[in-house]
Amino acid sequence: MRKVKTTNPELIKLIRFLKKQSIENKAEMWRDIAERLAKPRRKRITVNVSRLNRCTEKKEIVVVPGKVLGAGEINHPITVAALSFSEKAKEKIKAARGKCLSFFELIKKNPKGSNVNIVG
Repeated sequence: MRKVKTTNPELIKLIRFLKKQSIENKAEMWRDIAERLAKPRRKRITVNVSRLNRCTEKKEIVVVPGKVLGAGEINHPITVAALSFSEKAKEKIKAARGKCLSFFELIKKNPKGSNVNIVG
């Protein structure tokens, strides 16, 4: 069986960055996320806003190693870092006074990855 390799240059850059931050900050979490992002696209995680609403508390920081979709409602503010967001998901998270971040922004704010949960 042929090994599938990511060809998206931005994704490759992100995976390398996450692995480097894992080593520099001694935070195994970033390596785990990098490994999840390196999987084939059809195996990558997609999470609906309704699931984020069920699985999180108010003002929690969450990482989704995949895409956030806009199905459902969210009724409390959370900070979400993901590979990508649908437009509806961004609107709903921001309407609930939450934040949508990239992985680069989250690592800049929280290099150790403390108090960050992985959903998916």
